[in-house]
Amino acid sequence: MKQLIDMAAGRIPVDTLIINCTVVDVFNQRLIDGPLALGMGKVIGIGDYEAREIIDANGGIVMPGLIDSHVHIESSSITPPQFARIVLPHGTTTVIADPHEIANVCGLDGIRYMLDASRNLPLNVKIMLPSCVPATPFEEAGAKLMAEDLAELISHPDVLGVGEVMDFPAVINGDEAMLAKVKLAHDHGYIADGHSPGLKGLDLQAYAMAGIKTDHECSSIEAMLARIQMGMYIQIREGSACKDLLELVKGVNAANARRCLFCTDDREPKDIINGGHINKNLRLAVESGIDPIMAITIGTLNAAECYGLKKKGALAPGYDGDVVIIDDLESFNVNRVFCAGQEVARHGELLVAIEDYHCSSVMNTVKLAPLSVENFELPLTSDKARAIGVLPGGVLTKALTVDVKADDHGLFDACLNQGLNKLAVIERHKASGNMSLAILADYGLTGGAIATTVSHDSHNIVVVGDNDQDMLTAVKQVESIGGGFVLVQNGEVIGELPLPIAGLMSDQNAETVAKTMGELLSKARNTLGVNANIQPLMTLVFMSLPVIPELKLTSNGLFDVRSFSFTSTLIQ
Repeated sequence: MKQLIDMAAGRIPVDTLIINCTVVDVFNQRLIDGPLALGMGKVIGIGDYEAREIIDANGGIVMPGLIDSHVHIESSSITPPQFARIVLPHGTTTVIADPHEIANVCGLDGIRYMLDASRNLPLNVKIMLPSCVPATPFEEAGAKLMAEDLAELISHPDVLGVGEVMDFPAVINGDEAMLAKVKLAHDHGYIADGHSPGLKGLDLQAYAMAGIKTDHECSSIEAMLARIQMGMYIQIREGSACKDLLELVKGVNAANARRCLFCTDDREPKDIINGGHINKNLRLAVESGIDPIMAITIGTLNAAECYGLKKKGALAPGYDGDVVIIDDLESFNVNRVFCAGQEVARHGELLVAIEDYHCSSVMNTVKLAPLSVENFELPLTSDKARAIGVLPGGVLTKALTVDVKADDHGLFDACLNQGLNKLAVIERHKASGNMSLAILADYGLTGGAIATTVSHDSHNIVVVGDNDQDMLTAVKQVESIGGGFVLVQNGEVIGELPLPIAGLMSDQNAETVAKTMGELLSKARNTLGVNANIQPLMTLVFMSLPVIPELKLTSNGLFDVRSFSFTSTLIQ
């Protein structure tokens, strides 16, 4: 402390002085003239200090390091070290990660893997312990975590609380097991994240009464304002599939901006590399009319204060030296990035070596019971059926009633039912043999199948197709590569992305994953004809999440999220 005080007082040189810059003051919502001094990994202050190193910002703007307030790193299909490699050059220096994807596959071993793989990275990775493993009692996950299990990790220095409470009916109805998880966070001075799409009125108030402090599932201004009124923080999301930012920023104003955060939730490597990370959220917000300093505050100080990161989110004496130099307050193009006072990225290039991390406990996770083409047969005893309707721009689905025509054997054949595909979910953790079938509308796939082990949140195998043989071939290939994405056309594998780490993450670098993912997306649209208005893969992986309205499919059957109960595919 004395050495830092001596630096701040100008009695000894600081480590680094950033000159020729304007500094963002998030506390007063203004820009002030630099230089900005850094020392011993901290912000020292603003002024003409003697320094060991001088950095010329060339008229740039200096702002705090950006914070992603809610992200599932696993959903990028890359490991934490690879994730750090691609977000740091875009100015993100801290992420609040919820590893409930890998926890649903590997339990506590999965959470420990994410903690260990994130240790010693220049990116600050903080973990929220998953509250919903499985997400609901209606699913078959690879693990089940209770409050006593989470208690083993709650005191870990990189844990900040309990992750998104997706099973909101359990909270509202006072389920003791769920409330014990929320209480675990409160007892340690932490918060519990929320997830409550469509919740309103007394139910929303009951949910807030449990002390759940955030929500990233708002898609309307009305829902956002209702939650802010109840003292919650709103995480304004801009991901690869879910894009709520342009709508929600219309409801942000000077009165409520301090209750808003930015997040990505799920964003693919290709989108990060080409379009940015939280700096993209800032750019879109400013383009929509949000004041630039307010946007920066949403992306920095607000998240730090929400999660109790007392030394992050601002450029003031004693705050961590997480600093980003940008060109301007419109493009938010990032020039240089510092973490704890060390320069880690410059002009889009990483300057530090980041080692990957390998662990056998999260490998070899795809275990299937024997399958044959007959398992994919869907008998039709009615000419009307419920169908899951795909909606563009997000992961919500529509509950549809459709006319269906049977083939000569009385079975559903997508080729005889224009605009419809067959969807299957197959349990893959314990080889139970459980499998369910449904009808998917408006996905548009023709002449093949797509299968994946990435399926929120239990991560069983999801496969969609227009014929049973290609669906079987796709599933078998996913099994053989240890998990991932597979595209099949006319019995031939035309593309694949192996994800051997829990069936969720690649052991390759981010650029390779991004390139392969781009090729798969192109083939899904251009070769297999998937609807051009949707993201083919990210849309598919949400088809089994039974907490996102309206209809979803689990390995146990078709699930109506509106009534929170199973329903039948056929309407008699």
